[in-house]
Amino acid sequence: MRMMGLDVGSKTVGVALSDAFGWTAQGLTTIAINEAEGEYGFSEVEKILKEYEVSTIVVGLPKNMNGTIGPRGEASQFYADELNKQFGIPVVLWDERLTTVAAEKLLLEADISRKKRKKVIDKMAAAMILQGYLDSKN
Repeated sequence: MRMMGLDVGSKTVGVALSDAFGWTAQGLTTIAINEAEGEYGFSEVEKILKEYEVSTIVVGLPKNMNGTIGPRGEASQFYADELNKQFGIPVVLWDERLTTVAAEKLLLEADISRKKRKKVIDKMAAAMILQGYLDSKN
């Protein structure tokens, strides 16, 4: 069974999936959401869960550099709780400090244009979150 990694923002959710063995993470897609309107993209998440037979969801938890949880971290905790309530699949919160920054740096080093970076940054951050979790398990 595969694992899904999510990078939850206020406007998008980056999605990554593990391979069947749980060794590697690959970015899959980005789901548009509207946190302010209460639109969280759960129907799209459900389609992916079913299509790829996902057994565990790893949600990035953005902590402050001092380890405290701020408003974005609380939003991620809410999202993780809702996923668990709606789908009954184990949900793990994973410290994602600096994953988006690291993803941006990799894309800059690869000389990817700003327009292209914007399209892939969230799913790349989701892949980095999931890969960190997978590495901790293997």
